[in-house]
Amino acid sequence: MDLGWTKEEEDFRLRLRAWLRTTLPGLPAKPSPDDWPARRAYDCAWQRALYEAGYAGLHWPAEAGGQGATPTQQLIYLEETERAGAPYVGANFVGLLHAGPTIATEGTAAQRARWLPPILRGDEVWCQGFTEPEAGSDLASLRTRAVRDGDAYVVTGSKIWTSHAEIADWCELLVRTDASASGHRGISWLALPMDAPGVTVRPLRTLAGSTEFAEVFLDEVRVPVSHRVGAENDGWRVTMVTLAFERGTAFAGEVVACRRTLERLAVTAKENGRWDDAVLRRRLGRLDAEFGALWRLVQGNVSEAESSLRAGGDGVPGAGASVFKLRYSQARQDLYDAAAEVLGPLSLDADHAWTGERLTSLSYTIAAGTSQIQQNIIAERVLGLPRSR
Repeated sequence: MDLGWTKEEEDFRLRLRAWLRTTLPGLPAKPSPDDWPARRAYDCAWQRALYEAGYAGLHWPAEAGGQGATPTQQLIYLEETERAGAPYVGANFVGLLHAGPTIATEGTAAQRARWLPPILRGDEVWCQGFTEPEAGSDLASLRTRAVRDGDAYVVTGSKIWTSHAEIADWCELLVRTDASASGHRGISWLALPMDAPGVTVRPLRTLAGSTEFAEVFLDEVRVPVSHRVGAENDGWRVTMVTLAFERGTAFAGEVVACRRTLERLAVTAKENGRWDDAVLRRRLGRLDAEFGALWRLVQGNVSEAESSLRAGGDGVPGAGASVFKLRYSQARQDLYDAAAEVLGPLSLDADHAWTGERLTSLSYTIAAGTSQIQQNIIAERVLGLPRSR
Protein backbone atom coordinates (compact mmCIF):
# COMPACT_ATOMS: atom_id res chain seq x y z
CA MET A 1 0.00 0.00 0.00
CA ASP A 2 1.35 3.41 -1.00
CA LEU A 3 -0.21 6.28 0.99
CA GLY A 4 2.15 9.00 -0.20
CA TRP A 5 1.69 11.55 -2.99
CA THR A 6 3.88 11.93 -6.05
CA LYS A 7 4.87 15.33 -7.43
CA GLU A 8 2.44 14.81 -10.32
CA GLU A 9 -0.38 14.15 -7.86
CA GLU A 10 0.46 17.20 -5.76
CA ASP A 11 0.57 19.37 -8.91
CA PHE A 12 -2.86 18.01 -9.85
CA ARG A 13 -4.16 18.93 -6.39
CA LEU A 14 -2.84 22.50 -6.66
CA ARG A 15 -4.36 23.00 -10.14
CA LEU A 16 -7.72 21.71 -8.92
CA ARG A 17 -7.65 23.97 -5.86
CA ALA A 18 -6.91 26.99 -8.04
CA TRP A 19 -9.79 26.16 -10.39
CA LEU A 20 -12.21 25.67 -7.48
CA ARG A 21 -11.19 29.01 -5.94
CA THR A 22 -12.01 30.88 -9.12
CA THR A 23 -15.11 28.88 -10.12
CA LEU A 24 -17.15 28.32 -6.95
CA PRO A 25 -17.80 32.00 -6.10
CA GLY A 26 -19.57 32.43 -9.44
CA LEU A 27 -22.06 29.62 -8.97
CA PRO A 28 -25.76 30.53 -8.56
CA ALA A 29 -27.59 29.79 -5.33
CA LYS A 30 -28.66 26.20 -4.84
CA PRO A 31 -32.33 25.59 -5.66
CA SER A 32 -34.95 24.38 -3.20
CA PRO A 33 -34.49 20.71 -2.22
CA ASP A 34 -38.08 20.05 -3.35
CA ASP A 35 -37.67 21.59 -6.82
CA TRP A 36 -36.30 18.63 -8.76
CA PRO A 37 -36.38 20.20 -12.25
CA ALA A 38 -34.34 23.13 -10.87
CA ARG A 39 -32.00 20.75 -9.05
CA ARG A 40 -31.46 18.80 -12.26
CA ALA A 41 -30.63 22.02 -14.12
CA TYR A 42 -28.22 23.10 -11.34
CA ASP A 43 -26.47 19.72 -11.18
CA CYS A 44 -26.19 19.45 -14.95
CA ALA A 45 -24.78 22.98 -15.23
CA TRP A 46 -22.10 22.02 -12.70
CA GLN A 47 -21.36 18.88 -14.68
CA ARG A 48 -20.99 20.97 -17.84
CA ALA A 49 -18.53 23.24 -16.00
CA LEU A 50 -16.51 20.18 -14.97
CA TYR A 51 -16.59 18.91 -18.54
CA GLU A 52 -15.34 22.18 -20.00
CA ALA A 53 -12.56 22.38 -17.39
CA GLY A 54 -11.41 18.82 -18.06
CA TYR A 55 -12.61 17.28 -14.79
CA ALA A 56 -15.59 15.27 -16.09
CA GLY A 57 -15.22 11.51 -15.93
CA LEU A 58 -11.83 12.06 -14.39
CA HIS A 59 -11.20 8.37 -13.69
CA TRP A 60 -12.91 7.08 -16.83
CA PRO A 61 -10.52 5.71 -19.46
CA ALA A 62 -9.57 8.08 -22.26
CA GLU A 63 -11.16 5.80 -24.86
CA ALA A 64 -14.48 6.23 -23.02
CA GLY A 65 -14.20 10.02 -23.14
CA GLY A 66 -12.72 10.43 -19.67
CA GLN A 67 -9.44 11.88 -18.53
CA GLY A 68 -7.70 8.57 -17.84
CA ALA A 69 -6.71 9.79 -14.38
CA THR A 70 -5.32 7.37 -11.85
CA PRO A 71 -7.50 6.19 -8.93
CA THR A 72 -5.32 8.33 -6.65
CA GLN A 73 -6.05 11.46 -8.69
CA GLN A 74 -9.76 10.63 -8.49
CA LEU A 75 -9.42 10.36 -4.72
CA ILE A 76 -7.66 13.75 -4.60
CA TYR A 77 -10.49 15.20 -6.68
CA LEU A 78 -13.13 13.88 -4.26
CA GLU A 79 -11.19 15.15 -1.26
CA GLU A 80 -10.59 18.65 -2.62
CA THR A 81 -14.07 19.26 -4.04
CA GLU A 82 -15.67 18.20 -0.76
CA ARG A 83 -13.32 20.35 1.32
CA ALA A 84 -14.04 23.33 -0.93
CA GLY A 85 -17.81 22.85 -0.61
CA ALA A 86 -18.26 22.22 -4.33
CA PRO A 87 -21.59 20.78 -5.53
CA TYR A 88 -22.01 17.04 -5.40
CA VAL A 89 -22.81 15.16 -8.62
CA GLY A 90 -26.43 15.12 -7.42
CA ALA A 91 -28.86 14.02 -10.11
CA ASN A 92 -25.94 12.82 -12.25
CA PHE A 93 -24.65 10.25 -9.76
CA VAL A 94 -26.20 7.17 -11.38
CA GLY A 95 -24.84 8.06 -14.80
CA LEU A 96 -21.39 9.14 -13.63
CA LEU A 97 -20.76 6.58 -10.90
CA HIS A 98 -22.77 3.53 -11.99
CA ALA A 99 -24.20 3.32 -15.50
CA GLY A 100 -21.38 5.21 -17.20
CA PRO A 101 -18.50 3.13 -15.81
CA THR A 102 -20.48 -0.04 -16.51
CA ILE A 103 -21.10 0.92 -20.15
CA ALA A 104 -17.46 1.97 -20.47
CA THR A 105 -16.40 -1.47 -19.23
CA GLU A 106 -19.05 -3.74 -20.74
CA GLY A 107 -20.65 -1.79 -23.61
CA THR A 108 -20.02 -1.99 -27.32
CA ALA A 109 -18.28 0.80 -29.23
CA ALA A 110 -21.66 2.03 -30.48
CA GLN A 111 -23.13 2.02 -26.97
CA ARG A 112 -20.17 3.93 -25.57
CA ALA A 113 -20.41 6.51 -28.36
CA ARG A 114 -24.16 6.97 -27.80
CA TRP A 115 -24.41 7.17 -24.02
CA LEU A 116 -21.10 8.23 -22.53
CA PRO A 117 -20.62 11.74 -24.03
CA PRO A 118 -24.08 12.99 -22.87
CA ILE A 119 -23.37 11.69 -19.36
CA LEU A 120 -20.03 13.48 -19.23
CA ARG A 121 -21.49 16.75 -20.55
CA GLY A 122 -24.47 16.66 -18.19
CA ASP A 123 -26.90 16.46 -21.10
CA GLU A 124 -28.64 13.28 -19.97
CA VAL A 125 -29.54 11.99 -16.50
CA TRP A 126 -29.78 8.31 -15.56
CA CYS A 127 -31.68 6.48 -12.83
CA GLN A 128 -31.20 2.98 -11.43
CA GLY A 129 -33.94 0.35 -11.85
CA PHE A 130 -32.69 -2.58 -9.79
CA THR A 131 -34.80 -2.97 -6.63
CA GLU A 132 -38.33 -4.37 -6.80
CA PRO A 133 -41.07 -4.59 -4.13
CA GLU A 134 -40.10 -8.21 -3.41
CA ALA A 135 -36.50 -8.14 -4.63
CA GLY A 136 -34.46 -5.69 -2.61
CA SER A 137 -31.09 -6.88 -1.40
CA ASP A 138 -31.86 -10.24 -3.01
CA LEU A 139 -31.76 -8.88 -6.56
CA ALA A 140 -31.66 -12.41 -7.93
CA SER A 141 -35.36 -12.67 -7.01
CA LEU A 142 -36.39 -9.94 -9.43
CA ARG A 143 -39.56 -10.59 -11.44
CA THR A 144 -39.65 -7.84 -14.06
CA ARG A 145 -39.76 -9.79 -17.30
CA ALA A 146 -38.41 -8.99 -20.76
CA VAL A 147 -39.74 -11.15 -23.58
CA ARG A 148 -37.87 -11.06 -26.90
CA ASP A 149 -40.03 -9.90 -29.82
CA GLY A 150 -37.92 -9.48 -32.94
CA ASP A 151 -35.42 -6.67 -32.42
CA ALA A 152 -36.98 -5.55 -29.12
CA TYR A 153 -37.72 -6.77 -25.62
CA VAL A 154 -41.23 -6.30 -24.24
CA VAL A 155 -40.77 -5.41 -20.57
CA THR A 156 -43.44 -5.79 -17.89
CA GLY A 157 -43.04 -5.34 -14.14
CA SER A 158 -42.20 -2.68 -11.57
CA LYS A 159 -39.26 -1.17 -9.72
CA ILE A 160 -39.06 0.69 -6.42
CA TRP A 161 -36.56 3.07 -4.81
CA THR A 162 -35.55 4.13 -8.32
CA SER A 163 -33.14 7.01 -7.79
CA HIS A 164 -34.08 10.24 -9.64
CA ALA A 165 -36.58 8.47 -11.90
CA GLU A 166 -38.82 11.54 -12.13
CA ILE A 167 -36.11 13.62 -13.85
CA ALA A 168 -34.15 10.89 -15.65
CA ASP A 169 -33.76 10.37 -19.38
CA TRP A 170 -32.47 6.78 -19.08
CA CYS A 171 -32.63 3.91 -16.62
CA GLU A 172 -30.11 1.13 -16.05
CA LEU A 173 -32.66 -1.66 -15.80
CA LEU A 174 -32.37 -5.25 -14.62
CA VAL A 175 -34.85 -7.67 -16.17
CA ARG A 176 -35.39 -11.41 -16.32
CA THR A 177 -34.96 -12.56 -19.90
CA ASP A 178 -35.17 -16.29 -19.14
CA ALA A 179 -38.27 -17.10 -17.10
CA SER A 180 -37.19 -20.72 -16.67
CA ALA A 181 -33.91 -19.76 -15.01
CA SER A 182 -33.64 -19.15 -11.30
CA GLY A 183 -31.40 -17.13 -9.05
CA HIS A 184 -28.62 -15.18 -10.75
CA ARG A 185 -29.17 -16.83 -14.11
CA GLY A 186 -31.49 -15.45 -16.78
CA ILE A 187 -31.00 -11.73 -15.93
CA SER A 188 -30.08 -9.03 -18.46
CA TRP A 189 -29.01 -5.37 -18.18
CA LEU A 190 -30.95 -2.93 -20.38
CA ALA A 191 -30.81 0.80 -21.00
CA LEU A 192 -34.44 1.95 -20.81
CA PRO A 193 -35.53 5.31 -22.28
CA MET A 194 -37.73 6.85 -19.59
CA ASP A 195 -40.02 8.50 -22.14
CA ALA A 196 -40.95 5.16 -23.74
CA PRO A 197 -44.68 4.37 -23.92
CA GLY A 198 -45.79 2.26 -20.98
CA VAL A 199 -43.43 3.81 -18.38
CA THR A 200 -45.17 5.34 -15.34
CA VAL A 201 -43.25 7.10 -12.55
CA ARG A 202 -44.66 7.76 -9.07
CA PRO A 203 -42.35 9.65 -6.66
CA LEU A 204 -41.89 8.32 -3.12
CA ARG A 205 -41.44 10.57 -0.09
CA THR A 206 -38.80 9.39 2.37
CA LEU A 207 -38.65 9.78 6.15
CA ALA A 208 -36.45 12.84 5.61
CA GLY A 209 -39.10 14.40 3.36
CA SER A 210 -37.16 13.95 0.12
CA THR A 211 -38.56 12.56 -3.14
CA GLU A 212 -35.39 11.46 -4.92
CA PHE A 213 -36.80 7.93 -5.16
CA ALA A 214 -39.78 6.69 -7.13
CA GLU A 215 -41.81 3.68 -8.09
CA VAL A 216 -41.58 2.83 -11.78
CA PHE A 217 -44.24 0.73 -13.49
CA LEU A 218 -43.51 -0.93 -16.83
CA ASP A 219 -46.47 -2.00 -18.94
CA GLU A 220 -45.31 -3.82 -22.08
CA VAL A 221 -42.53 -1.31 -22.70
CA ARG A 222 -40.55 -2.01 -25.87
CA VAL A 223 -36.78 -1.71 -25.44
CA PRO A 224 -34.50 -2.30 -28.46
CA VAL A 225 -32.23 -5.32 -28.18
CA SER A 226 -29.39 -2.94 -29.11
CA HIS A 227 -29.91 -1.35 -25.67
CA ARG A 228 -28.78 -4.49 -23.88
CA VAL A 229 -25.34 -4.11 -22.29
CA GLY A 230 -23.53 -7.46 -22.19
CA ALA A 231 -24.86 -10.76 -23.46
CA GLU A 232 -28.43 -11.90 -22.91
CA ASN A 233 -28.79 -13.62 -19.52
CA ASP A 234 -25.35 -12.32 -18.44
CA GLY A 235 -26.80 -9.34 -16.59
CA TRP A 236 -25.83 -10.53 -13.14
CA ARG A 237 -22.14 -10.37 -13.96
CA VAL A 238 -22.63 -6.93 -15.53
CA THR A 239 -24.52 -5.86 -12.42
CA MET A 240 -21.65 -6.90 -10.18
CA VAL A 241 -19.49 -4.43 -12.15
CA THR A 242 -22.06 -1.70 -11.47
CA LEU A 243 -22.29 -2.49 -7.77
CA ALA A 244 -18.51 -2.68 -7.39
CA PHE A 245 -18.21 0.85 -8.77
CA GLU A 246 -21.06 2.01 -6.51
CA ARG A 247 -19.60 0.52 -3.36
CA GLY A 248 -16.01 1.43 -4.17
CA THR A 249 -16.24 5.10 -5.11
CA ALA A 250 -19.62 6.57 -4.21
CA PHE A 251 -18.90 7.35 -0.54
CA ALA A 252 -15.26 8.49 -0.56
CA GLY A 253 -16.12 12.18 -0.64
CA GLU A 254 -18.66 11.68 2.12
CA VAL A 255 -15.94 10.53 4.51
CA VAL A 256 -14.38 14.00 4.10
CA ALA A 257 -17.81 15.57 4.67
CA CYS A 258 -18.28 13.54 7.86
CA ARG A 259 -14.92 14.69 9.18
CA ARG A 260 -15.93 18.30 8.53
CA THR A 261 -19.23 17.68 10.34
CA LEU A 262 -17.31 16.22 13.27
CA GLU A 263 -15.17 19.36 13.49
CA ARG A 264 -18.31 21.52 13.56
CA LEU A 265 -19.79 19.26 16.24
CA ALA A 266 -16.77 19.83 18.46
CA VAL A 267 -17.08 23.62 18.00
CA THR A 268 -20.81 23.50 18.80
CA ALA A 269 -20.19 21.39 21.91
CA LYS A 270 -17.67 23.96 23.16
CA GLU A 271 -20.13 26.79 22.51
CA ASN A 272 -23.14 25.21 24.27
CA GLY A 273 -21.27 23.70 27.22
CA ARG A 274 -21.54 20.05 26.20
CA TRP A 275 -17.75 19.85 25.82
CA ASP A 276 -17.45 19.59 29.61
CA ASP A 277 -18.89 16.06 29.38
CA ALA A 278 -15.90 13.72 29.33
CA VAL A 279 -18.00 10.85 27.96
CA LEU A 280 -19.07 12.99 24.99
CA ARG A 281 -15.48 14.11 24.33
CA ARG A 282 -14.40 10.48 24.33
CA ARG A 283 -17.22 9.64 21.91
CA LEU A 284 -16.20 12.39 19.49
CA GLY A 285 -12.56 11.33 19.78
CA ARG A 286 -13.47 7.76 18.87
CA LEU A 287 -15.42 9.01 15.85
CA ASP A 288 -12.43 11.09 14.76
CA ALA A 289 -10.27 7.96 14.86
CA GLU A 290 -13.00 5.99 13.06
CA PHE A 291 -13.23 8.36 10.11
CA GLY A 292 -9.47 8.67 9.96
CA ALA A 293 -9.25 4.90 9.66
CA LEU A 294 -11.99 4.86 7.03
CA TRP A 295 -10.07 7.38 4.97
CA ARG A 296 -6.99 5.17 5.17
CA LEU A 297 -9.16 2.25 4.05
CA VAL A 298 -10.27 4.32 1.05
CA GLN A 299 -6.63 4.99 0.24
CA GLY A 300 -5.88 1.29 0.56
CA ASN A 301 -8.66 0.40 -1.86
CA VAL A 302 -7.37 3.01 -4.29
CA SER A 303 -3.86 1.62 -3.98
CA GLU A 304 -5.24 -1.85 -4.75
CA ALA A 305 -7.06 -0.51 -7.81
CA GLU A 306 -3.87 1.14 -9.09
CA SER A 307 -1.95 -2.10 -8.62
CA SER A 308 -4.64 -3.87 -10.64
CA LEU A 309 -4.27 -1.36 -13.47
CA ARG A 310 -0.48 -1.66 -13.49
CA ALA A 311 -0.85 -5.43 -13.74
CA GLY A 312 -3.17 -5.11 -16.73
CA GLY A 313 -6.42 -5.47 -14.79
CA ASP A 314 -9.54 -3.33 -15.01
CA GLY A 315 -9.06 -1.39 -11.77
CA VAL A 316 -12.58 -2.25 -10.57
CA PRO A 317 -12.74 -2.02 -6.75
CA GLY A 318 -12.49 -5.40 -5.02
CA ALA A 319 -14.04 -6.82 -1.86
CA GLY A 320 -12.31 -4.09 0.15
CA ALA A 321 -15.06 -1.80 -1.10
CA SER A 322 -17.58 -3.89 0.85
CA VAL A 323 -15.41 -3.70 3.98
CA PHE A 324 -15.43 0.08 3.68
CA LYS A 325 -19.15 0.32 2.92
CA LEU A 326 -20.09 -1.90 5.87
CA ARG A 327 -18.17 0.12 8.44
CA TYR A 328 -18.91 3.53 6.94
CA SER A 329 -22.67 2.91 7.05
CA GLN A 330 -22.57 2.40 10.80
CA ALA A 331 -20.04 5.15 11.46
CA ARG A 332 -22.26 7.71 9.71
CA GLN A 333 -25.20 6.74 11.92
CA ASP A 334 -22.96 6.97 15.01
CA LEU A 335 -21.86 10.46 13.91
CA TYR A 336 -25.39 11.83 13.73
CA ASP A 337 -26.40 10.10 16.95
CA ALA A 338 -23.54 12.04 18.54
CA ALA A 339 -24.82 15.20 16.83
CA ALA A 340 -28.20 14.68 18.47
CA GLU A 341 -26.47 14.42 21.84
CA VAL A 342 -24.56 17.65 21.22
CA LEU A 343 -27.64 19.55 20.00
CA GLY A 344 -29.99 18.30 22.70
CA PRO A 345 -33.60 19.51 22.12
CA LEU A 346 -32.48 21.27 18.91
CA SER A 347 -32.01 17.82 17.35
CA LEU A 348 -35.81 17.60 17.13
CA ASP A 349 -36.02 20.79 15.06
CA ALA A 350 -37.02 19.68 11.56
CA ASP A 351 -35.40 22.80 10.06
CA HIS A 352 -31.95 22.06 11.47
CA ALA A 353 -29.61 20.71 8.79
CA TRP A 354 -28.26 17.95 11.02
CA THR A 355 -31.79 16.67 11.74
CA GLY A 356 -32.32 15.82 8.09
CA GLU A 357 -28.85 14.32 7.86
CA ARG A 358 -29.54 12.13 10.88
CA LEU A 359 -32.69 10.74 9.27
CA THR A 360 -30.85 10.22 5.98
CA SER A 361 -28.04 8.38 7.75
CA LEU A 362 -30.47 5.61 8.67
CA SER A 363 -30.68 4.62 5.01
CA TYR A 364 -26.97 3.97 4.60
CA THR A 365 -27.14 0.45 6.01
CA ILE A 366 -29.56 -0.28 3.14
CA ALA A 367 -28.41 1.88 0.22
CA ALA A 368 -25.87 0.39 -2.21
CA GLY A 369 -26.40 -3.06 -0.73
CA THR A 370 -27.53 -3.78 2.83
CA SER A 371 -25.04 -4.40 5.59
CA GLN A 372 -26.09 -8.05 5.60
CA ILE A 373 -25.18 -8.33 1.91
CA GLN A 374 -21.80 -6.69 2.59
CA GLN A 375 -21.18 -9.19 5.39
CA ASN A 376 -21.91 -12.06 3.00
CA ILE A 377 -19.49 -10.65 0.42
CA ILE A 378 -16.76 -10.22 3.02
CA ALA A 379 -17.35 -13.71 4.42
CA GLU A 380 -17.09 -15.34 1.01
CA ARG A 381 -14.46 -13.23 -0.77
CA VAL A 382 -12.21 -12.14 2.09
CA LEU A 383 -12.57 -14.86 4.70
CA GLY A 384 -13.11 -17.70 2.22
CA LEU A 385 -16.21 -19.03 3.97
CA PRO A 386 -18.64 -21.21 1.97
CA ARG A 387 -21.58 -19.61 0.21
CA SER A 388 -24.89 -19.65 2.06
CA ARG A 389 -27.47 -22.00 0.59
